[in-house]
Amino acid sequence: MRINSFIVFVFASIMLSAQNYDFGKVSKAELEEKFYPTDSSASAAYLYKNRHTYFQYTQDGFELVTEIHERLKIYNQDGFNFATKAIRLYKSGSNREEVRNLKAYTFNLVDGKVEDVKLDKKDIFRTEKSKYRNETKFTMPNIKEGSIIEYKYKIFSPFYSNIDDFIFQNDIPIKKLDAKFEAPEYFVFKLNSKGFLPVTPIKTSKNGDFRIGDTNIDFTKECYEYNLNDIPALKDEPHVNSINNYRSAISYELSYTNFPQSTIKYYSTTWEDVVKSIYDSSSFGEELDKEGYYEDDINALISTISDPAKRVALIFDYVKSKIKWNGYYGYYTSDGVKKAYKERIGNVAEINLMLTSMLRHAGLKAYPVLVSTRNNGVPLFPTREGYNYVITYVKYNDTVLLLDATSKYSMPNVLPFRTLNWQGRIIAEYGSSELIDLYPKSISKNTVSLFAKIDDAGTVEGQMQAIKTGHKARSYRNKYNNVDEDEFIVNLENKFDGMEIEEFAVINNKDLGKPVVEKCKFSIESQADIIDDKIYFSPLFFFKMEENPFKLEKREFPIDFGYPSDDIYRFSITLPEGYTVVSAPQSKKLELPDNLGSFMYQVKVQGSTVKLFIDSKINVPIVSPIYYDALKSYFSGLIEAESEQIVLTKI
Repeated sequence: MRINSFIVFVFASIMLSAQNYDFGKVSKAELEEKFYPTDSSASAAYLYKNRHTYFQYTQDGFELVTEIHERLKIYNQDGFNFATKAIRLYKSGSNREEVRNLKAYTFNLVDGKVEDVKLDKKDIFRTEKSKYRNETKFTMPNIKEGSIIEYKYKIFSPFYSNIDDFIFQNDIPIKKLDAKFEAPEYFVFKLNSKGFLPVTPIKTSKNGDFRIGDTNIDFTKECYEYNLNDIPALKDEPHVNSINNYRSAISYELSYTNFPQSTIKYYSTTWEDVVKSIYDSSSFGEELDKEGYYEDDINALISTISDPAKRVALIFDYVKSKIKWNGYYGYYTSDGVKKAYKERIGNVAEINLMLTSMLRHAGLKAYPVLVSTRNNGVPLFPTREGYNYVITYVKYNDTVLLLDATSKYSMPNVLPFRTLNWQGRIIAEYGSSELIDLYPKSISKNTVSLFAKIDDAGTVEGQMQAIKTGHKARSYRNKYNNVDEDEFIVNLENKFDGMEIEEFAVINNKDLGKPVVEKCKFSIESQADIIDDKIYFSPLFFFKMEENPFKLEKREFPIDFGYPSDDIYRFSITLPEGYTVVSAPQSKKLELPDNLGSFMYQVKVQGSTVKLFIDSKINVPIVSPIYYDALKSYFSGLIEAESEQIVLTKI
């Protein structure tokens, strides 16, 4: 057995080494491949990924060059989206990154021959995404099932202190990956790694040189090489705050520079350094200190109010109603708080730094809080790129509040879902900082009451009411208040296939201090199975959970629910005339360990009426993966209970 395994290993190694990864040398065998050998579910795969990042000297000094070469196989239509490539490019003032030497081809097998189509220059689009970012984007031509696409390009960057992470795992498998990073001795970097895939570089030292005028300068450069094969896809799972947190990668953080005949210059190596550099920026600290543009308005707003809670509420509501968010993230202002106030629109920093400043002006203890949004990942290491958002912290008496005025439906300590991501970093006086938990402690509730009757054809009609609090209320307002009501009802009817809704009403959708109340009358067919003289139905009808969200055998990532929640259902169901209950589900209670959550299920038959009560709680926003088996079993039990049927028979 060991000999056979060795032969297979040697054969695979020979085949791998025989593979030609030169640009444009796509083989017929690659095009004939119908599925990825070790993951038949993959819609696409990287056959080859190559990245080489290094420094080169120009008349303006050192610049960073990154060479990219990627070859992808598309197996089916689900993989067509991988035919579009977006390249993010940073800019600051007159300095900007540029893409050059872009070449790209699509390869297909036509009548047994390899044919290629070149990407046309007119299909390459360059757009400005924000003040700090451009984008070069292209979609490959002539894409079909079985196509191979291949492209290469170079990125030239003046920002040598910001090295893009070396990513070793993608959402699709990678057959072969080669990567290399080289830095002259004048640049000293610190390596930070993340993810569950073990990656170790091969480190060597090499000689290099460059010319300044007529002088040739010799130096040593540190080289880090990575060679990996058959990397499995990193597949997203339900309730993950950001899959990027767990993607295998290595970042190179510039620790200091040490040029000849110069003093050592240190870069961000601690969180204190990071915070100080942000606070000292004219687009942060100076903007936070500005007051003159709003003083008269805020003085008039709070002049008769001394209660700190009321002052916070008034100023918070004032900013939410006056300044519209333009959709841009960031902790630096773009056009400045004064202009944002005047034009009534701004980015995240302009809105929330303005809010912080106004609260301070009102005599309150208020500070900005750096946040990394859920899609940006968790800032594991001290880098400025670790954060991409800012909110407001305010404290009075023993009350601590977190505020975000970009969302008009957010409330104190009810932040937009995008910001609920582990911990934020409070920036206090003089740039000092401390961490604060962003996850809410209070439970958000959804209480559904239903009074209905079921007829002998399985049609259910009745009245329904849902009361939502906390984050559930904020989420509902965000969906309902931003669309036409008729459109909202149509979407609701489509969600519950075949439902007809009448007398729909929403109460308190604009009054953030009260729960949202949703009411309607409804009817829906086919909610029961009719077999001979018996009727079978689940008393939860269309509300029952159909599928366990946790399917994997093993999970390495924390389960992130975002916030604690409590879903309560109180149903009263009138049975059709001439029928009686033969059997009904037994009451059931499930509990997660360590008070993480619980599920209570009760069904009572009272004459011609069935009473249902369900209370489903998740008491914490984050569940450790050590509880994954328990959580998976818990949801299986919950689904089993909700699927149990009441059986009626004719009297």
